[in-house]
Amino acid sequence: MAAEFIDRARIYVKAGDGGNGAVAFHREKFVAAGGPDGGDGGRGGSVILQVDDNLSTLMDFRYKRKYLAPNGMDGQGGRKSGKDGDDLIIKLPRGTLIRHAETNAIIKDLSDDEPFVLCRGGRGGWGNARFATPTRQTPRFAKAGLPGESLDIVLELKLLADVGLIGFPNVGKSTLLSVVSNARPKIANYHFTTLKPNLGVVRVDEGVNFVMADIPGLIEGASGGAGLGHDFLRHVDRCRLLIHLVDVSGIEGRDPVEDFKIINQELERYNPELAKRPQIVAGSKMDIISNPDLPEKLKSYVENLGYMYMPLSSVTRLGTRELIREITLKLRDLPPVAIYEPEYTPEPEDMDENNQDDFEISRRNDGAWLVESARIQRLMGNINFADYESRMYFDKILRRIGLFERLEAEGIRDGDIVCLYDWEFEYWR
Repeated sequence: MAAEFIDRARIYVKAGDGGNGAVAFHREKFVAAGGPDGGDGGRGGSVILQVDDNLSTLMDFRYKRKYLAPNGMDGQGGRKSGKDGDDLIIKLPRGTLIRHAETNAIIKDLSDDEPFVLCRGGRGGWGNARFATPTRQTPRFAKAGLPGESLDIVLELKLLADVGLIGFPNVGKSTLLSVVSNARPKIANYHFTTLKPNLGVVRVDEGVNFVMADIPGLIEGASGGAGLGHDFLRHVDRCRLLIHLVDVSGIEGRDPVEDFKIINQELERYNPELAKRPQIVAGSKMDIISNPDLPEKLKSYVENLGYMYMPLSSVTRLGTRELIREITLKLRDLPPVAIYEPEYTPEPEDMDENNQDDFEISRRNDGAWLVESARIQRLMGNINFADYESRMYFDKILRRIGLFERLEAEGIRDGDIVCLYDWEFEYWR
């Protein structure tokens, strides 16, 4: 049984957190004052996206929605660094767009072979050996590892095809694809036989070939969700050339000119750029014509609009060779398949304690100053407040990042209480 075609999925990805630095001291017989020797934590694993040409659907992401890279290991004594977390590699079909779930901005178009780092792992924390100075010889604190980046993303598959076959259901798109390429789509004499896009490689000559896609489900109202077109119109976006198949046989009592108008209107409503895409109009099912006037009516109409018209019968091979030759000539002059440029700019990492911070400062009813800051909260997890040198180091960092300057600008006075989460102290200049 063929895999179900899934071309859209939402997932959550998170890179690994960095390992914590170690607080340790060297103790060895006959070695006096061994000093601090806590090692650094390992870096968390990153989330990396990789194209896999063996995949053609996002089926793997239908049930598994959360992807977490391993964390880095904590540092150890003896200045032993923790092991880095392994990178998490997520394989996706070529042509998958990565979108930010909240803004819908494009993060990456996976159309090349280069791996893309979506979320970077957190840096490992420093061990206490790094904080030793001539005046602070026994630091009793280390840095915690930093959290890895995380994102909610939407995966959107847009097939990479040079040529797209469009038209109403049951006009012969699948039959044409099976005749001119290596694809073997399901073919039957009823509407909506094709329930998923099919790709085929058309080989013209040695080293000359192109990819053709059968886009199913286009009917009136497709751009608004009718039929299957709303699900699959996105796969026309990348096609450089459209082959518009119109049934001119008249066996269903349809007007080919009206059919042509309706499909083009749906392309215009879905994406105005698609209506401007080069088209070749193929009058399909020429082998079973019931009204000889219909092909001429369509031919006259589309040629007046500037489109090329070609008669076609995939069953008898009428016009298929000529159509492939014309497609090959047009593709030589058309630009390559569209690659989408990134629209999303990630916020810069604010992980260095030397950078300025955006503090949230407020007052309690009793007059105490409340300070909230994610970076200060991380820093407090590394401080041994029972140790004098650790407290002095903490005070130095708060001054360096501008907290005291901000408090003074807000009007703090000597003796006021400052609350940093579970820790309180009196402020003195």
